[in-house]
Formats: sequence, C-alpha cells, structure tokens
Amino acid sequence: MNSTQLGLMTGLALGFAAAFGGFGAFLAVLVFGALGLFAGRVLDGKLDLSQLAGRDRG
Repeated sequence: MNSTQLGLMTGLALGFAAAFGGFGAFLAVLVFGALGLFAGRVLDGKLDLSQLAGRDRG
C-alpha cells in the first residue's frame, strides 16, 4: 500500500468518525491512527527510537 492509498483510507476513516460519531469520535480515531502509524514505523524499522531519546548507539 502506498502513501496515497494510506492517506485516502485515513481521511475516509476520520470523515466517517466526524460525520457519525461527532468530535469526540473524530479525536479518538485520530489518536489511535497516530499510535498505529507510530507502531508500524517502529516495527518496519523506519523509525529509530534512539533518535527520539537523544542517545546514539555508537
């Protein structure tokens, strides 16, 4: 899945949450989506947590 498809799916999910669940559901979907993106990046190896902590491995 490329970035365009992922962005489209995220936008649709946020739109449905806003339309049917209100602002609280919109925020919940947004937070869980961000957490999922973060976890996916870590698992794929595209996000190095040592950079976020300010420590180097070497």
